[in-house]
Amino acid sequence: MNYLPRLATLVAASATTLACLVAPAMAGELPPDVQAKVEKAKKRLVELAADPTVLAAVREANSHDATGGMNNGKWIELADTDPAVKAALTSKVSTQIAKWEQGDDVVNKIVLRDQKGNLVGASVRPLIYNNANRPVFSNPIKGQPWSAGEIKPDTTTQIPSVHVAAPVLDGGKPIGVIHAGVTAK
Repeated sequence: MNYLPRLATLVAASATTLACLVAPAMAGELPPDVQAKVEKAKKRLVELAADPTVLAAVREANSHDATGGMNNGKWIELADTDPAVKAALTSKVSTQIAKWEQGDDVVNKIVLRDQKGNLVGASVRPLIYNNANRPVFSNPIKGQPWSAGEIKPDTTTQIPSVHVAAPVLDGGKPIGVIHAGVTAK
């Protein structure tokens, strides 16, 4: 298996992360136009989180171990043509998410996660399969919409973005998270 394309992506993501740590000018209070985009995206994610297709997909993922043994290390090694990657990005919910993302001039990706932070569906292939330990998941899974307070190049799209997320609620209980990258340019 050729690991070079995925390795190159990881190196680029690491360099991007380092650049963000070294470039504090991008951090801090968001410009008013970006903050307005963030608020719009959070409101939209709350609506999308309540969509029956999203609820059904998250419920299904939570009902059993939908990972099939997948983890971040294995996910990174898979080629884009791998059946597991294709299945994740062509599922009913991923197809719907991709339509929402394409019809939105504010977001550059949308990703759906189960209650453990595992990938359920996405508009693009995310770099990370499970993000349970990241703020974009760990904050909204507590039950409230969330947004980052800084602009960073997204690890998946490399577009300067602000991450936003909303819990997927079932009877008022968080059962998953839907998150997006809000384009900050």
